[in-house]
Amino acid sequence: MAAWPPGPGAWVIDLDGVIWLTGEPIEGAAEAVAALRRMGSRPVFCTNNSSPTVAELCGRLGRTGIDAGPADLVTSAQAAAGLLDPGTTALALADPGVAEALEGRGVTLVAEGPADAVVVGWTRTFDFDRLARAAACVRGGARLIGTNEDPTLPTPQGLLPGGGALLAAVASAAGAVPQVAGKPHQPMVDLVTARVGRVAAVVGDRPATDGRLAAALGAPFALVLSGVTGAGERPDPAPDAVAADLGRLVEGLDG
Repeated sequence: MAAWPPGPGAWVIDLDGVIWLTGEPIEGAAEAVAALRRMGSRPVFCTNNSSPTVAELCGRLGRTGIDAGPADLVTSAQAAAGLLDPGTTALALADPGVAEALEGRGVTLVAEGPADAVVVGWTRTFDFDRLARAAACVRGGARLIGTNEDPTLPTPQGLLPGGGALLAAVASAAGAVPQVAGKPHQPMVDLVTARVGRVAAVVGDRPATDGRLAAALGAPFALVLSGVTGAGERPDPAPDAVAADLGRLVEGLDG
């Protein structure tokens, strides 16, 4: 296990289940981010939720009491877009965050195949017809790329199906093995490293993604219990620190 508390550098912090639950702020999160900044650490928000645009995420953070700009965000949509070359085409079964990242990369979006890739992210507009078009495009030769493989999304009312559940449906219908871009996979590791440099700590609510990202980055992992992981569970990988939420994790470090 890595040393805790961490040394100076960037804290890579998850959003869903750590800062908020579907936009509803988790108590103490904004104060914890402010405390980290006072200590000279750099909070960077890293999310597997590809649905919102960067502006939407910055707006949500602002309403939570956290001042953040595009340079403070790393998303699975951006990691997925980085897997495609400018000038290629993609069918996106996803929300505007993916479309924004793909267009920013110089990828042309198409409504149906043929295409160079099918990119699947979390969306509430997933239905049979979109599934059929995406699967047919993959069977026609398109690469299948998933923004993430999280099976669930934490909300104040409980867990919803996550982007990984939608990706699994497309992969099954197409008979294909997807390339996954988000945490903890290499495209996200590479993107965080390029954007952030040295990572002092990774904070998240899902050991399978956040904990494994920390291991890949060679950073300690702090698990918070405000999202998908409960107090009675045995997380794998084991965290270097555990707290009820981000506020309690940072308490005592600001001294």
